[in-house]
Amino acid sequence: MPSMRPEDLVDRATGALVGGALGDAFGMPTQLLSPGEIRAAYGFVDHLVAPAADHPVSKGLPAGAVTDDTEQALLLGRALLRSGPRFDHKSWVNALLGWEQDMKARGSYDLLGPSTKRAIDAINAGVPVEEAGRHGDTNGAAMRIAPVGILMPPEPLDALVDKVAETCRATHNTAIAIASAAAVAAAVSCGVSGGDWRAASVLAVAAARLGASRGHWVTGGSIAARIDWAQGLVRGRARAEAIGQVVDLVGTGVAAQESVPAAFAVLEIAEGDPLQAAIIAANLGGDTDTIGAIAAGVAGACTGFARLPADAVAGLKGIDLAGVHALAADLVAARLGARPA
Repeated sequence: MPSMRPEDLVDRATGALVGGALGDAFGMPTQLLSPGEIRAAYGFVDHLVAPAADHPVSKGLPAGAVTDDTEQALLLGRALLRSGPRFDHKSWVNALLGWEQDMKARGSYDLLGPSTKRAIDAINAGVPVEEAGRHGDTNGAAMRIAPVGILMPPEPLDALVDKVAETCRATHNTAIAIASAAAVAAAVSCGVSGGDWRAASVLAVAAARLGASRGHWVTGGSIAARIDWAQGLVRGRARAEAIGQVVDLVGTGVAAQESVPAAFAVLEIAEGDPLQAAIIAANLGGDTDTIGAIAAGVAGACTGFARLPADAVAGLKGIDLAGVHALAADLVAARLGARPA
């Protein structure tokens, strides 16, 4: 990978976070809907649109609004900087609880996901952190993991995967969830270091293999194998056919073994273009905002903030771009300082 100036690393890091926000916002009005319902409500989504008035989760939000995917990623980024060498699980759980309370106060219907909520309830009931997340196998860890990829360099890969596993422990302490989050974090880290989306995809598979040896075993297909398979499935196909393969064969649900491979398939179809990744994901049906956040976030890390579509970025709502840039700069500074994290 090329030698990167600090300011270029920050641009790539900001691209990861804002690219993720774009994918999230494009998918916000279509999440949980079927492809047919998306077409009936919006036609083909190729720009930021407001959700239908009867949307089960997103109703009332303006076009361009980000959701839990973006907000929890930024929350994790700040938690990493506060924690220092050892990740502070108690502070992280409290931050998640505070976030959900704030979301309820704002009248949001988009709250903590099933694995995170179950784990936090267990911790509040006295279950140790190491055990609370032993059944967390959905995509909540992968959707918010980008800050770990910014903080940790891609080599040594074991150290990056260990940090991913540490941040997953309280809520998603399973091999499937850790492998999924490791794939995303490694891809982001590769992009921040100057790698393109193809190199990021290769590293994602390697990181998923390592991540599968962490956490509690739960039944499910290999994340590494499914990412590799999903990208090969769509490679070289016409776009419409490739999208159909993702919907029909890979799956787009909240299960990590569906949505994370689907996100890397979307990255392949979009050929690393963040806007196209966001658009493709928004029209898939299912967990569109999370798939979009992952795919466009990895793409944004590989292109940088400066190359994101300015008009779409300007349309984002509920995100402080200056604050995101500052967070990215702080995470990069920690990465370059080789501070244990």
